[in-house]
Amino acid sequence: MENMKIREMKLSRIPNTKELFRQVYDRFQWENKETEGFFTSERNPFNHLHCLILCTDWCPDVIWNVPVLFRILEYSRIPSDVLIMEDHMETMDLFLTDGGRAQPIAVFLHASTGEVLGTWGARPAYIQNVMDEFKRNPPDKQAASYQEQLDQTYKKIGELYHDGNEYQRVMIQEIRQLLTSFISDRIADNNL
Repeated sequence: MENMKIREMKLSRIPNTKELFRQVYDRFQWENKETEGFFTSERNPFNHLHCLILCTDWCPDVIWNVPVLFRILEYSRIPSDVLIMEDHMETMDLFLTDGGRAQPIAVFLHASTGEVLGTWGARPAYIQNVMDEFKRNPPDKQAASYQEQLDQTYKKIGELYHDGNEYQRVMIQEIRQLLTSFISDRIADNNL
């Protein structure tokens, strides 16, 4: 966090990226005690995990989502490393989203073997749906209106992030489902 550059992102209504990143991190809260208990249990079922987060500090999705990832990983005691996308393009290209370098991407690995167990990113599914809809019926990239339509899509995405803590709640649910699948797989394999 300390090495982040300060940027303004007008389409996403972020006047200061570093300040917002810190605010999201500092204001993180669990939706309820049951959810908190899943991630903070003394009987840590996540001790076989490691997480790599592929990201940069110039992407609005990173500013909103990585602080939440950091908190989830901290509370779950899952060690993590941040890989700056530009310095790790070969790794990033292993985890493309719809053929593109969307970020952040959280890559969950088996701590001992390095096996990729699953990924999360780049944004909660309901927010990703806005971009997916744009891509389903893309305007002609050569058309004069293309950039305006793309900008409108990014504005809609920004509005969803600004709409309270709904995106964090959904993100926590999605990561919980992902982690639960790892635990279930390990129980089935008798590897817990």
